[in-house]
Amino acid sequence: MSVVLYDFWRSSACYRVRIALNLKGIAYRPVDISLTNGAHRAPEYLDKNPQGFVPMLEIDGLQLTQSLAICDYLDAKVETMPFVPKDPAARSKVLAMALVVACDIHPLNNLRILKYLGGQLDVPESARDDWYRHWVQEGFGALEAMAADCGTYLSGETPGLADISLAPQMYNARRFNTDLAPYPTLVRIDEALTALPAFAAAHPDAVKPA
Repeated sequence: MSVVLYDFWRSSACYRVRIALNLKGIAYRPVDISLTNGAHRAPEYLDKNPQGFVPMLEIDGLQLTQSLAICDYLDAKVETMPFVPKDPAARSKVLAMALVVACDIHPLNNLRILKYLGGQLDVPESARDDWYRHWVQEGFGALEAMAADCGTYLSGETPGLADISLAPQMYNARRFNTDLAPYPTLVRIDEALTALPAFAAAHPDAVKPA
């Protein structure tokens, strides 16, 4: 059975799963679910994924949702290139760094939040951009401190779940012209990550529909 990823090229959550699939060496077929034209709200997609979000991964006869839950499944399925350490303390730190992005930064800056701010609340674009940068800076400030004693990557000497979370958020931070000078460790790690084939192949520029 083929692996199918319901994907949107610029989605941070999809970007995470693309990286995870690449790191685990799992080939997949992407299906574009555009968040800009409302494909995620189409009845046929909602039948598969009632929450109407991306990504969704069809694998092993399952329909998996939520990017970190998908990453956890892939990590349990394929033992090579583990996403979290076995040591409980190290595991907890990697998870905490991943969750800074996935729980504290990304949900506040998700496309549906920005649309709500600009639509129902009539917040001007300049203020929405300020909102976006504020929450990135709040999270990155903490993450920079947490990364002070890390190795080549946030997760150590091999990329893991924290790095899978970081790279997409760095991409988004640059899209919104966030000043990254205060976060030299994160910038250094991101440069190392984007040089890796698994990360480069998952980059939005590499998967953007023609």
